[in-house]
Amino acid sequence: MSVLEMVLQRDFYVRPTLKVAHDLIGSVLVHESHGGITAGMIVEVEAYIGEADPACHAATGFSDRNAPLYGPPGSAYVYLSYGVHNLFNVVTEPEGMPSAVLIRAVEPLEGLDLMRDRRLGGKKNPKKRIHETLLCCGPGNLTRAMGINLKENRTDLSGGRLFIQVCKNPSARSVVWSRRIGISAGVDALWRCYIPQNQYVSG
Repeated sequence: MSVLEMVLQRDFYVRPTLKVAHDLIGSVLVHESHGGITAGMIVEVEAYIGEADPACHAATGFSDRNAPLYGPPGSAYVYLSYGVHNLFNVVTEPEGMPSAVLIRAVEPLEGLDLMRDRRLGGKKNPKKRIHETLLCCGPGNLTRAMGINLKENRTDLSGGRLFIQVCKNPSARSVVWSRRIGISAGVDALWRCYIPQNQYVSG
């Protein structure tokens, strides 16, 4: 099977968001950039579903900022959080139904040295070393390590330089669900999905 044949296509993302969130666990996020290739197995995600979800950006209705949520499933929704961190989401559900899955953490598989350089701002410091388990732990660390930024907003994830490959480790789908992290609204929804006891999970 070629790399392209392993890439998740739009029909994967057009399904109910919680189903997509569950099935993303164990899949592999890949980013091919000028600096090199980084890849990691998805170990933690969160679902944000529609205008009725107070924690979803669509809760206030359509805007220029959240327009990608209303767009084609299988697209990237990347936004700047608190003016500091880029957060990477994959758009789900049929077009016009604003929902997405936030990728919170991955287990690094390829490009670890590049990830470390990016996390350290490109500064070579032998005395400062980020442990492998912390490289992509948390959505802001993940995007910095993998070089994902606002330029990837609205990117079609079915091919090109940013994509997700089919789950290579079905056993990784032994998941648990919990409340979402770092939000003040919609806190009772059990829409965070992760691999239990995985050392790369955030929170």
